[in-house]
Amino acid sequence: MSISKPLYECSGLILWSLALFTVLIIAALKPEVRSVLVAYDFGTQSFYSHSTLYNLESTMGYLYAPGFAALYAPFYALGPAVGGLLWRGLGVGLLTFVVFKQVKRLDTANTTEIGSLAMFIAIPLSLGAVRNGQATILLTAACWLLTLNALDRRRGATLLWALIALLVKPTAIVMVLLVGALRPKLIPHLVIAILLVFAIPYAFAPADYVTSQNIEFVRLLSSMSSNRSSAFEPADFTGVLTAFGIEVSSSVAMLVRMLAAGMMLATVVWIDRRAGRHRAFAIFLMATCYMTVFNPRVESNTYVMLAVPLAVAISYLKLRIPGQPLVSACGILVFIAGLTGAHAHIHTMLNPWFKPLVMTLVAIPVFVWLLEVALHPRQKSAPSIRSV
Repeated sequence: MSISKPLYECSGLILWSLALFTVLIIAALKPEVRSVLVAYDFGTQSFYSHSTLYNLESTMGYLYAPGFAALYAPFYALGPAVGGLLWRGLGVGLLTFVVFKQVKRLDTANTTEIGSLAMFIAIPLSLGAVRNGQATILLTAACWLLTLNALDRRRGATLLWALIALLVKPTAIVMVLLVGALRPKLIPHLVIAILLVFAIPYAFAPADYVTSQNIEFVRLLSSMSSNRSSAFEPADFTGVLTAFGIEVSSSVAMLVRMLAAGMMLATVVWIDRRAGRHRAFAIFLMATCYMTVFNPRVESNTYVMLAVPLAVAISYLKLRIPGQPLVSACGILVFIAGLTGAHAHIHTMLNPWFKPLVMTLVAIPVFVWLLEVALHPRQKSAPSIRSV
């Protein structure tokens, strides 16, 4: 049975669209089920009623900047069904856009095919985050665009995407600090973005209230890594160690995170000087690995941030090194890792240790292969099979 070239190249994108459309419809019909939008609604409602946003005792619930609560107002006003649909659509649309923008930079001749396969591989690990309406989807797209624009030295776009990323989730500070270290001339623009995160709420609420909430927000950030709620199970590297009976103290875990940050910084500086047109993508892939595996507040669904760029890398490498069967195996593992949430018992058994373990084991060889291709480019991508 012959499959036409356009249909073959778009098949993954079609399945991505159908899967997301189904999830969006389910979310619109049952907006209060499995949704973190309740926390966003609470934040917006509290902000405009001038009540406290944060509970420092539990470090759960609303964990975002006051500016996020102020700017989420249009989605809140439209209600959980329509507003939730638009919120999810915004994140998914922007993420899909940046995937194909990145793929076009990697391989202009096979953009549709690479991007489509990447979308297919990322489906299982993306659906849970989309269903929950998590800001991680938008965060991934914003940090990706921040990386691309910062390394291209586009000042205005860097400021914009740094601001959006920081408003969406405070963990974006990792990417902001990273691009600041790589492009020191952009530091003033990054500082402006950070200041705007704290300044924007003053346009929507009394100054004394906003000041108090900004202070509480800073206190929240300083306490989150050490003061954990008993209801929260971190899905970072400590979750893997705990699953194997190895208890790690907060001080030791912090030391490991600092050492990993130093190693990541040294590696991306080296990549920035050598990797050519693959530079921005390799740096972003390494940064997302750090922002998931070494993030003390990472959850199971947060791994969509690593899964999508990892899927792009795997899809790209399948064309560049077609004789490497382990590339396909890595794609299968990423796909399977997302399926663990399909059944409650399987999720309970494998959470929170399975995803960080599998994603780390996949990310390491994929990253090495990507650097090999970047540092030793071959003549042309191998032709792909377009018939079955």
